[in-house]
Amino acid sequence: MAQAFAAVVLVCLASVPPEACTEDNAVEVRSTIVDSELRCTMGWQEIIAHEAEPRPGDAPTYLKTACRRLRPKAG
Repeated sequence: MAQAFAAVVLVCLASVPPEACTEDNAVEVRSTIVDSELRCTMGWQEIIAHEAEPRPGDAPTYLKTACRRLRPKAG
């Protein structure tokens, strides 16, 4: 069985230091399933490409990416 990974993108407020931005305090969390760790480096680009343009007045943000190994489903 092939391994699956989640390419995760955290949308973090600019006022939050990168080391403090987590899934718990991110403004938004987006992810997509990819089939390898290498694809994680490209998977987040697909997520952002589908993003709507920022609305005027939104607080400044930055992106933080992560790659997580998914556990196979039992069964």
